[in-house]
Amino acid sequence: MSVAKYQIFLKTVERGSFTAAARELSFTKSGISHAISSLEEELGVSLLIRSHGGVTPTADGRALMPYFEKMCAMQHQLEQRAADLRGMETGLVKVATFTSVSEKWLPNILKTFQELYPRIEFELLPSNYNTEIARWIQDGTADCGFLVLPTEANLDCWLLQRDQWKAIVPWDHPLAGREPFPPEALTQYPFILLEEGDDYEIQEVLDTLGVQPNVQYRVQQDQVILAMVSCGLGISIMEELMLYRCAYPLVACSLPQPFYRNIGVCVKDKNALSNSTRAFIDHTRRWVLANFPDGWNAPPPTTR
Repeated sequence: MSVAKYQIFLKTVERGSFTAAARELSFTKSGISHAISSLEEELGVSLLIRSHGGVTPTADGRALMPYFEKMCAMQHQLEQRAADLRGMETGLVKVATFTSVSEKWLPNILKTFQELYPRIEFELLPSNYNTEIARWIQDGTADCGFLVLPTEANLDCWLLQRDQWKAIVPWDHPLAGREPFPPEALTQYPFILLEEGDDYEIQEVLDTLGVQPNVQYRVQQDQVILAMVSCGLGISIMEELMLYRCAYPLVACSLPQPFYRNIGVCVKDKNALSNSTRAFIDHTRRWVLANFPDGWNAPPPTTR
């Protein structure tokens, strides 16, 4: 059986349709459908439920997914090892990452890295769930990933930056520029709350301040919150990294006491890295130090 078929199946489940999977994998829709039908025939089980709304895995498909993921991870490790044996001119690094790092750091990190190693390729795995990124690193889906530290996962991590939480208001808000920002204002003005999934960092800030905000909107994306605040729909709390070179007309204010999230880059085992992954991590640490020196606080890696 071909590992490529496993990859096609996993991507189709992830995207929820043949069309979306075909677009991302540069296949035709019929090619995706044929590959999965062939895999179903080889295994003797039905893997997908097909409907007008898309596709979902069957019970058998869900049961087999962990095995497909392991096979794909093993294939990737084999290719990485072969690349190491050839030298560092080639390779594929799979990086799991969340929104603010994807937008504010990774474009320039990748650009400067590929000036040094132009034949090393990257696959980015986006998620705003810390536990999901940690799981991808643990099971080999990702070679490394950016996480908010500490993490309960059994990983080796390097701290990159302490990212401070700020109150954000429209540029013409009565409290724009107020330092420190009065916590009671979070209860008085409409508040736009980021749906955090499994992290609850903003909720911890609010609990420590002892306030229950006047939540008018619940939003899942940082960029949407920035746009809404700039339009005067409310105020919010946002991590400082997301405000870096922000194009929206808003003002960030410090809270009465500083609150931070610690951003790190993590791997499953620092002693078992491919050359390309190790080079990427070293380059990332140097780039953050050079471009965000005020937030740098990097001791040796946090080990298990």
